[in-house]
This record gives sequence, structure tokens and C-alpha cells, in this order.
Amino acid sequence: MSTLYLLRHAKAGWALPGMRDFDRPLDASGRADAEIMGAAMRSRFYVPDLTLCSNAKRAKETLEGLAGQTDTGRVLFFDALYSEDAAGYLRLIRDNGGSRSLLVIGHNPMMEDLAMAVSGGGDETARATLNHGFPTTGLAVVRFDGDLAKAAQGAGHLEAFLTPADL
Repeated sequence: MSTLYLLRHAKAGWALPGMRDFDRPLDASGRADAEIMGAAMRSRFYVPDLTLCSNAKRAKETLEGLAGQTDTGRVLFFDALYSEDAAGYLRLIRDNGGSRSLLVIGHNPMMEDLAMAVSGGGDETARATLNHGFPTTGLAVVRFDGDLAKAAQGAGHLEAFLTPADL
């Protein structure tokens, strides 16, 4: 059995004139939400062996907020998590799927598309919450019977979907 944690980066501020979207930092509420989610992950024993994180500033700062509250395992950074679609995310997960648990910190709409695609079934409350969108600092917890290197569309079970508003 393996677990995939899909976390959308925390809330970021608007880009200042001349600033690239890639370089947008978290705002104060985003930093607080990242810490809250890290504490929630720790209390629920949602501890990844490996974290794949977008190189975008807001994703890295989300990781920092989590890491101040819980263990994030070994961390690898990828530009592709900023630019790829959900299928590209799934390829990265498969390529790094030797771990029993994997956290991906990325962006929407890819996180929402991927969570919906891999979750063939799951907790009704979690599925209902996810159907209303994937907010910043939202966390989807998807269980698979097998190795994440073989993760596929519809093969997962959405165990939980947490948002900062719920914590």
C-alpha cells in the first residue's frame, strides 16, 4: 500500500510590476496556512518519505512552512511542477514512486485535475469537498493498493481532503 499527498501551494500575493508569476511569494495568510497544514499533517501521521516540490517561490515557501511543523522526507525540486499538466505530474510521480509515501507540492489546475483523475473512489465527504475545487493549501490524501510507480487513472482511493478552513 502507498500514499500520495497532493498539496496545492499556499496563498500567494499578487505579482508586483516587473515580477514573474514564478517568483510570487506567499502572503501572510499563506504562510500561516502552510504552518497549520504542516501541524495537521503531523497530527494525522501524514508523513511523506519523499517530497516533490515545484521550484516556484510560493511552492518552496509552502514547503518551508510545512517543514517547520512536520517531517517532509527527502525533497526534490522540479521546474516541471510549475509548467506540466496533470499527466506530466503523474509521470513525475511514477518516475519517483519507489517510496511508500510521496508528497507533491504544486499548482492548480494540475493538482485538482490529478486528484480527480487518480481517485477512482473514496470517502464521500472528501470527494464532495474536492468537487467544490482545490483551494490554496488544500491537501488530497490518495491511497493506492500498489506502488506509486504504477499509479494510474482511477486506481486510487481518496481517503481525505483537508483545507485550512476545515482545520
